[in-house]
Amino acid sequence: MAPPAAVDPRSGYCADTGTFHSLRAPVPLPPPDLPLSFPAFAFSLLPSPLPTRPALIDSATGEAVPFPAFLARVRALAAHLRASLSLARGDVAFVLAPPGVHVPVLCHALMAVGAVVSPANPALTAGEVAGLVALSKPSVAFAVSSTVGKLPPELSTSAVLLDSPRFLSFLQRPAGAHATAVIHQSDPAAILYSSGTTGRAKAVVLTHRNLMLARTVPAPPPDDVPMLAVPMFHIYGFVFCLIAAMSAQTLVLHTARRFNARDVLAAVGRFRVTRLALAPAALMAVVRTAEEDRSVVAAASTLQTVLCGGAAVPAELIRRFPEKFPRAVVAQGYGLTEATAGFVRAIGAEEVRRIGSVGRLNWGTEAKIVDPETGDALPPGLPGELWVRGHFVMKGYHGDKEATSAILDSEGWLKTGDVCRIDRDGFLFVVDRLKELIKCKGYQVAPAELEGLLQAHSDIDEAAVVGYSDDQAGELPVAFVLRRFGSDLSEAQIKAFVAEQVVHYKRIHHVFFVDSIPRNAAGKILRKDLVKSMLHPISSKL
Repeated sequence: MAPPAAVDPRSGYCADTGTFHSLRAPVPLPPPDLPLSFPAFAFSLLPSPLPTRPALIDSATGEAVPFPAFLARVRALAAHLRASLSLARGDVAFVLAPPGVHVPVLCHALMAVGAVVSPANPALTAGEVAGLVALSKPSVAFAVSSTVGKLPPELSTSAVLLDSPRFLSFLQRPAGAHATAVIHQSDPAAILYSSGTTGRAKAVVLTHRNLMLARTVPAPPPDDVPMLAVPMFHIYGFVFCLIAAMSAQTLVLHTARRFNARDVLAAVGRFRVTRLALAPAALMAVVRTAEEDRSVVAAASTLQTVLCGGAAVPAELIRRFPEKFPRAVVAQGYGLTEATAGFVRAIGAEEVRRIGSVGRLNWGTEAKIVDPETGDALPPGLPGELWVRGHFVMKGYHGDKEATSAILDSEGWLKTGDVCRIDRDGFLFVVDRLKELIKCKGYQVAPAELEGLLQAHSDIDEAAVVGYSDDQAGELPVAFVLRRFGSDLSEAQIKAFVAEQVVHYKRIHHVFFVDSIPRNAAGKILRKDLVKSMLHPISSKL
């Protein structure tokens, strides 16, 4: 997909259409009408003979699965899925399990037989699990002993436990010959769940072709060792696993129930990790730990890159990182579950140095910056809602045509709901969520901007800003602040700090001091939870 001749070679912007185009080099992909599953495509990229190094390593136990064993397990399990469980093309398989070396094997095997893999957060309650099951309507479930009780009765009684002898036997004993289904690239491959933080949860249907687009990220060097410390049920972690497998890389999985920065950095050194995938909150914990204890930096001397996505990363945090990790850089990316994770990414030294940006458009991506009020496409430099188009865009929301049509128009444009701008060099900057903008005295206030200012204060570890309803102003910005250990920073000092740097309508009107900022698994601030926590009127304190 070559951009039109009228495209600006610097920004990728076409003034005739109001569309931004990727300027990256094209990536070879199979013809879209060729029958092909994602696993078949991914495994076709592996070298022959297969490398003997591990494909997967459990960071907690040290268990390693070499590449030959990984492929053998996928093929054996796929045969048993057909023969023993009668899974067929189009069947939805719900997966409720913590991270571990069996999960990537299961995902590849399910997709290989044409089934639709649907991973969910194992920490959810039984009621929340039931809600997701109602969305995706699975015919089978995979769980572990500690999570199977959360499944609805119709699934729990027949669920396959990944920690059971039965499942382990599926990995080792090949099943007899069984007819294979013809799988089309347009077939559903996965159903993942949108966060639901700005509305009800939705079941996002991704195709085999969608997942193949993960290859548009440049291949890392052969000796690169990535480590995944984000949830495998989230689109970020899900696609990260797929990229590592198709790139013949050793993927280290962080399998501890809770994130501990000291343990993660120790694992980086133990397994000689070069690339670490984190959510912003985890990156904050890593930086904070390094500032408190210099020895953890020495232990992670092999680290070259920290990949951060899933939520906005404060610019001040990116500046603090190289002070403690001078040999490593933070590379940001941006994407959505509805767009198969990252269609924007910072690649190379020049792009990584553009602090505040999440990078440039990946190959095959078209984008528009649309004025929410007029619907007009905007030129470089102006903020508006980001619309994107490309083969990475989801098939739709499972069983919800109304929700699909609300976000995906007839021309294939996906409305992200994010306020962004693209500068004259083609770098994309995320301003905030469209629905989270605070409307104060007729002006729009972006919470992320104020959060960035607050987190630049030396006595503030984390901050979140929400709008508080006010009869006269409409909404007023209020802040939730986590002070650094030992700090006695006051509300008045915080208000003054912000007031010195912003126009009057962006000033903070009240500060709540908290012990933690609630976030979802991807690291996004749960603003609704913060709003609910404001149980008493604060107007008298404004």
